[in-house]
Amino acid sequence: MYSFILSLLALVAGYFLYGRLVERIFGPDPARPTPAVSHSDGVDFITMPSWKVFMIQFLNIAGTGPIFGAIMGAKFGPSAYLWIVLGCIFAGAVHDYLTGMLSVRHDGAGLPEIVGKYLGQGTKKVLLVFSILVLLLVGTVFVYSPALILGDMAGDGTKTAIMLWVLVIFLYYIFATMLPIDKIIGKIYPLFAFALLFMAVALMVCLFIKWPSIPELWDGLGNLGEARGLISGQTVFPCLFITIACGAVSGFHATQSPLMARCIQNEKMGRPVFYGAMITEGIVALIWATVSSWFFFDGGAAEVGSDLAAAAPAVVTKVASSWLGIVGGILAVLGVVAAPITSGDTAFRSARLIIADFLKFEQKPVRNRILISIPLFCAASLLLWYNVADENGFNVIWRYFGWANQTLAVFSLWTAAVYLAKHGRGRLSYLVAMIPAAFMTAVCTTYICVAKIGFNLPDTWNWHIGTATFVVSLVLFYLWKCRKAKAQRS
Repeated sequence: MYSFILSLLALVAGYFLYGRLVERIFGPDPARPTPAVSHSDGVDFITMPSWKVFMIQFLNIAGTGPIFGAIMGAKFGPSAYLWIVLGCIFAGAVHDYLTGMLSVRHDGAGLPEIVGKYLGQGTKKVLLVFSILVLLLVGTVFVYSPALILGDMAGDGTKTAIMLWVLVIFLYYIFATMLPIDKIIGKIYPLFAFALLFMAVALMVCLFIKWPSIPELWDGLGNLGEARGLISGQTVFPCLFITIACGAVSGFHATQSPLMARCIQNEKMGRPVFYGAMITEGIVALIWATVSSWFFFDGGAAEVGSDLAAAAPAVVTKVASSWLGIVGGILAVLGVVAAPITSGDTAFRSARLIIADFLKFEQKPVRNRILISIPLFCAASLLLWYNVADENGFNVIWRYFGWANQTLAVFSLWTAAVYLAKHGRGRLSYLVAMIPAAFMTAVCTTYICVAKIGFNLPDTWNWHIGTATFVVSLVLFYLWKCRKAKAQRS
C-alpha cells in the first residue's frame, strides 16, 4: 500500500508541476478565440462550461482501458505502478494536452489533419486509414465488453443475453453519433463520469480500510505473476506497456481531444481539461491496479468467491459487489459500464468527423451525417459478427487494438515534437514530446516483432530491438532538425 500512496501523490504532483511546465512550453493565449467561438455550428462546435467539458473528456478517454488494462497489468506486479505514474505524467498527459491544444490552434482539426500539417501529406493518408481502423476497433470492443458486464449483472450471462445487450448498445451508438454534441453527450455524460469517479473513490476508501498486504515496488519490478501462473510467456517490456494503455498513454485519446477542442471557451482550459483528465484517468487505473493486486496476490480472489483465472469483467463485478454492497456495487458497475459505452459512442463520432474533415463535407445537415455514418456502422457490424462468431474473436481484436492504439500515440507524439521544435517556447522544449515519442516507438516496434500476433521473434531479442529502435528514432529526429536549421540559414 505504500507504493500506492507514493504513486498517488506523484500523479497529483505531476499535474501541478510537470503539467504547468508543459503548459508554459506550449503557451496558451486566453485572448485567442477558440474554435467553439469562431466556428460555432450548433452540432459539433458548441461552447460548454469548463467543468462539463472536463467530465466529458474524462469519460470519453476512460473506456474500459484504465480498468481492464490495469486489472490485466496488475498481474505483472508492482511494475504496473511505475508505468502508470511515469507513463501518465511524462507521456499520456503530455500527449493528450498537446494533441488537444494543437486541435484548438488549428480550428478544431482532427488528428489526421494535424499530422498531415507537421509530418507530411503521405503520413496523413496513412494515419487517416489507421485512425479510422482504430476507432472501429474501439467501437467494437466497447460494445462487447459492457454487454458482458450487463449480461452478468442481469444474472443471465448466456450468449443470447449478451447479444441482446450488444444490439441495444449498438442502436444507441447510431443515434448518439449523429445528434448534436450537447443533446446527449453534454447532458448525461457528466453524470456517468460522476458514477465512474464515485466507484474509484469508494474503492480507494475500502483499500485504506482493508490495508491489504500486496507487493511493493521494492519487492522487484520483474514479472511477479509468472511464478503464480497468472501470466506466461509475457515479458514486462514490451507487454506491460501495451496492456496498460489508457491508464498511462493511449493514442485513442488523440482522436477524442478534438471533440472537446471544439467546445472549450478559453485556451487556458487546456491544462485542466486535457492534462487533468489524463491524470484523473491515471488515478483510476492506479486504484484498480491496487485492488487487482489484492485480488491476485493477497487472497482477494478467494475472499470474493472467485478464482485467479477470472477475466477482467468478472473481477469488476465480484469486487464491486463484495466491497460496496448492493447499491454501491450497482453504482460502481454502472460507472464501469458507462465508461466504455460512452467511449464507443465518441469513437464513432470521431470517425465521422475525421472522414468529414478529409472530404470537406459539411456536417450541419443531418443527411450528410447519415451518409458518412452508414458505411462506418456497416464496417463495425462485420467486426462485431467476427467477434461473436469466433469464441476467441474478442481476444484477437483486443490484442490488435492494444498495439494499434499505442502506435497511434507514436504518430501523435512525433507530431507534437515537430510542432514544439518549430513553435515551442524554449530551445529544447521539444524534448517533452520527443522522449516519450521515441520510447513508444520502441515499445510498439518491439511488441509487433516478438508478439504472437506479429512476427513472433524470440523474447530474448526484445531489449535489443527496443534499444535500437529508440536510438534510431532519436537520430532520425536529430537529422531532421539539422536539415530544418540548415534550410532556415539558407
